[in-house]
Amino acid sequence: MTLQNRVLPTGEIAATPERGTLMGNRGILHDDDRQLGKARWRHPHWVTCLLDFKGRRRALMQPRNYTELFFLDEPTALAAGHRPCGECRRPDFKRFVTLFHAANGTATLAEIDRLMHRDRVTRTRRQVRHTAALETLPDGAFILHDDAPHLVWGNRLLRYTPGGYTATLPRSTRLATVLTPASTVATLAAGYRPAPPPSATQQHP
Repeated sequence: MTLQNRVLPTGEIAATPERGTLMGNRGILHDDDRQLGKARWRHPHWVTCLLDFKGRRRALMQPRNYTELFFLDEPTALAAGHRPCGECRRPDFKRFVTLFHAANGTATLAEIDRLMHRDRVTRTRRQVRHTAALETLPDGAFILHDDAPHLVWGNRLLRYTPGGYTATLPRSTRLATVLTPASTVATLAAGYRPAPPPSATQQHP
């Protein structure tokens, strides 16, 4: 059974066979039959975790336990509004928090989570998007091109699929619809550099 637990750069949660390279948590979103309800979050502390940490193992979507969500890579997780976990991804978390504070003027983790929540979703559960010139966007940001998510990486745009990046285009100077929240884009511009999966580096060495 393919579970509905894969998060896309557009913020949607889909059912796909690919597992991804990171796991996320937004609270309990599923029922006892492992089906998602209407809720897409239960708290504002959206994190991304390693798939393997201290040998911890459990079955997915257990009753009354948080819903395990999965992402192709960290740029995808950032576009969907998540940040690094402070436990299993401590070094990434510390870098992210330091650069987020510097870029956005926050002072506490609670302020980070509040600002990220404001920037990622509306009250009607729609993804917040903004417009920016492509040449100003840092590596790791996601945009829409021809209604499909593309990762900005170097001087290229990499077309996203749940299984990896499948096509590459040159980066232009036009305006683009940005999927990655504005405060996270500022953090990327301040120097936070997520590691892409091999499919991205193969498309753009």
